[in-house]
This record gives sequence, structure tokens and C-alpha cells, in this order.
Amino acid sequence: MRASDICSRLKALGDRKRALMVQRFFKTAPGEYGEGDVFVGLRAPDIRKLAKTYQALPLSELIQLLKSSIHEARLLALLILVRAYTQGNAVLQGQIYRLYLRNTRFINNWDLVDVSAAHIVGSYLKYHDKSPLRVLAKSKLLWDRRISIMATFHYIKRGEFSETLHIAKLLLKDQEDLIHKAVGWMLREIGIRDSLAEEKFLQVCYKTMPRTMLRYAIEKFPNKLRRQYLRGEI
Repeated sequence: MRASDICSRLKALGDRKRALMVQRFFKTAPGEYGEGDVFVGLRAPDIRKLAKTYQALPLSELIQLLKSSIHEARLLALLILVRAYTQGNAVLQGQIYRLYLRNTRFINNWDLVDVSAAHIVGSYLKYHDKSPLRVLAKSKLLWDRRISIMATFHYIKRGEFSETLHIAKLLLKDQEDLIHKAVGWMLREIGIRDSLAEEKFLQVCYKTMPRTMLRYAIEKFPNKLRRQYLRGEI
């Protein structure tokens, strides 16, 4: 099976009405973050099933699938890559990690980043030099920066917060709402596991961080404490 054949199948399985709906949801209009992205209207659970069907697709075809103009094709490619990475040996994992970083311009919407960054980039860098995360955090490409913070979810789930807090500090002045939401989300995830660790960071940074970032970060706080942070009374 070739990537072109899979794209044809995705089109055949798609739903035009759903495609129009999700194109609005993923902000594909001119000037929006997903400008020009093309959807065929497949549901995420159906794409996950297809990932199992095509899990033996070679990397050469996965690259072509990842470069497709069809959003669901890129999502499918990433889901297959995550499965291959999880099941692969060290050599294959290294190949997938490098392939991923060479092609981040095609991982160009928040859902694509969020289903893959922690499982591939975060996982690979757990036992390697983590400086690539700093490089991604300083990239001009929005999706690189989102990858940098979302990759650290791999460490948060294992009770390791230092890398997330470091990247969060690098992204405090980012201008993009999608970065504000991602950083706030990861800070909230730290707080779920260790409220003191999150508050220690917030007490230093909360007055200067973007409002959306703060709202996401304190979403699970008790009402009184959340209001104090929003009013700047901490």
C-alpha cells in the first residue's frame, strides 16, 4: 500500500459536511493558524483504527503521508509513527525521532502536535541531551514551540517537572494563544501531581504571564485561590 492509495481511501471514507465543520473548528480561514488546511471529514477514532490497519507502512511511505495536504492523512501518519516508535527498538526510535524533527512544518496543527510530541520527542530525549527542546522553544515556527512544551508531558507523567518549568519560562512572552494554552495546560498537569511545585513557579511568574496561560494553569485551583491569582493578590 502506498501513501497515495491511502489518501484516496481517506477521501472515499470522508464526510463532506463534517469536513466543513472541522475546518471551521481548526481555524483554516485566511489569516488563521490553520489557514489552507484541508479536511476530508474523518473522525479521530476511525483514524486510530486505520493506524492499526496500516501500522506496517514503511517509513518512506509514512513520510509521504505526513507531507499530504490532507489533515487526516498527516494525523494518520503521526499515529502510525507513535505506534512504531513505541514498539520499535532503539535504532528505529532514533530514525523516527529524527524524521519527526526534520518534518515539523507538516505537524502543523495543535492536534497533530498533541498526539505525537510527548510520545516521540519527549520519550526519545528522556535519555538524551534535552537541548533540542530549547532550540524548538526558540523557533520562529509556532508548531516547533508547541512541540517543545508538549514533549515535556512525557516527563510530567513520570513526576519530573524541571524540564517543563524551564521550557515554560522560555515561552512566557510568546505571542501565540496556542502556546499560552499549551503552557498553561502543562503547568496545570504539574499542579495535579504536585500543587506546591506549580505554585512555586506561579508565584514568581503569574503577574507577567499571558492571561490565558494563567487561566489554564489555575483551572483546578480552589475558587478562592483562583480568584486571588486572577486579581494579583498572591
